[in-house]
Amino acid sequence: MKKIFLYILAGSLCFSACKKDDEVETFVEPEDIAVRNSYDDQAIQKFMNENYLDVQGNIKAFSSTDTADDNEKKLSELNPVKLPSGVIYIIRDGAQPSPGATIETNPLSTNATQIKTMMRSNYYLATDTDGNVAFSSAGSLVNTINGGGSPITDPTFYYVKNKIKDDAGKERNYYEIEGLQEGLKYFKGFQNMADGDPYNLQGVIIVPSRAAFARDAHYNYTNYSLKNMSFVFNFQIYDAKTRPVDQQ
Repeated sequence: MKKIFLYILAGSLCFSACKKDDEVETFVEPEDIAVRNSYDDQAIQKFMNENYLDVQGNIKAFSSTDTADDNEKKLSELNPVKLPSGVIYIIRDGAQPSPGATIETNPLSTNATQIKTMMRSNYYLATDTDGNVAFSSAGSLVNTINGGGSPITDPTFYYVKNKIKDDAGKERNYYEIEGLQEGLKYFKGFQNMADGDPYNLQGVIIVPSRAAFARDAHYNYTNYSLKNMSFVFNFQIYDAKTRPVDQQ
């Protein structure tokens, strides 16, 4: 009887040990915002080292098996500019309008710019896994390039109409991503491109979480929380003009 008991005990201990070995450790969001900011910055740098722009300006990950992209330049080699907020923008050579329209992104300005854009935007959570800091999960905020294929005008995360926010009793930062607005100021917009014109993406804006929604409440864009998420915008401005009064 004692032997049977010992066998059962040994088996249960073995099962418990195996279970612990198989368990996947869940990432715990750091309480210290400085740690979150550090994770974002490290993951963004890693992202820029692991991706490049193809002939149409799409962000592509380097392949470990295909040599076709061996001569492509990393995003980190395309003269990225980092702003004090942590926002990074990359202007793609040969893809800008000349002279192009200046983009006024301050939504309260009397000459604020309405944009029509082809855009792919993904969001990412930077995590630390056994000392390896990287973007570990991703989702799509908007994708007109692989989706409907038509440009969108004034996406709400760029500009929210007064009626929408006022009716909901919310401030602009509940909807708008300030880091995107900040980055777009450094680009020029095309004017009057037709919806069906082939795209040639102008560049990239990378927004760390502190310049996006940070840890604040926000509009339900994706049915998932976008707190602590960083965003990558890959885009072309098809038309840029002063926003009509009836669309403010």
